[in-house]
Amino acid sequence: MAEKRILNRIKGVLADKDKTNLWLAEQLGKNKSTISKWCTNDQQPTLETLFDIAAILKVDVRELLVSTEK
Repeated sequence: MAEKRILNRIKGVLADKDKTNLWLAEQLGKNKSTISKWCTNDQQPTLETLFDIAAILKVDVRELLVSTEK
């Protein structure tokens, strides 16, 4: 089985901001299961949605991504 790649940090940023998946789902008008899939990296949001999430959480969009630098 292929290893799941961790591409986003949405879950971590939500925790840093003391916000929940449900809260983010309500802010974006999305289903909470969609947010859950993003937080577990089972699916990825679109680039446009990442910018929306960053604006809602008041963070730089780069904070939502896992760095490619080692």
